Formats: sequence, C-alpha cells, structure tokens
Amino acid sequence: MIVNISAKHLDLTPPIEQYIRSKVTRLERHFDKVLQINFVIEKQPHHGFHVELITDVEHHEDFIANSTHDDLYACVDLVLDRGVRQLADHKDRLRNRKHPETDKHA
Repeated sequence: MIVNISAKHLDLTPPIEQYIRSKVTRLERHFDKVLQINFVIEKQPHHGFHVELITDVEHHEDFIANSTHDDLYACVDLVLDRGVRQLADHKDRLRNRKHPETDKHA
C-alpha cells in the first residue's frame, strides 16, 4: 500500500507524518484491497485545517473523504473515520451482492 502525504500552506513535520502513517493502518484492516492512499492537508485562513483523503481501491473508483477542524490531529481522525466508514460500507455491499441462482434440478 502506497501512502502519499502532501501539505499546502503548511510545513509537514515528522510527528504529523508519523501520526498519519500510524493511523492509516485502520483503512487496510477494514478492506485489504487498498492500492494507494493520498492525504492532502491544507491550512485555511480563519477556518483551521482541511484534510482530504483519497483512497484508491482495486476494481472501484476512488473514495474521497473530507474534514475541516481547528485541530489538525482531530481533523485527521475525523477524515480517517469517514474513510473507514466508506470502505466498510463498500465491503458490505460486495458481501451482500446477490448472485444468480443456479438451477438445482439439472
């Protein structure tokens, strides 16, 4: 799994990067076909931080989650919760998908 972290209008410090990399494992625990994860952290004037999580999974379009908060660590937690929810819902949809019935009288 590839993890890309980028920042706009903000210096990406090693503690922030370490925190994100430690939390990202939650996504892979819920859905094992995650190919790439992109974090975009942006410092907004007067609005705190905006974090966008783009999750690329196998055989599906990207999942995108956004969060805005005054605290960067809380913002990362919120966006990861949303990303985990999206992947869990996708996994449930795959599991509950109806398959065509086979003819039992053949």
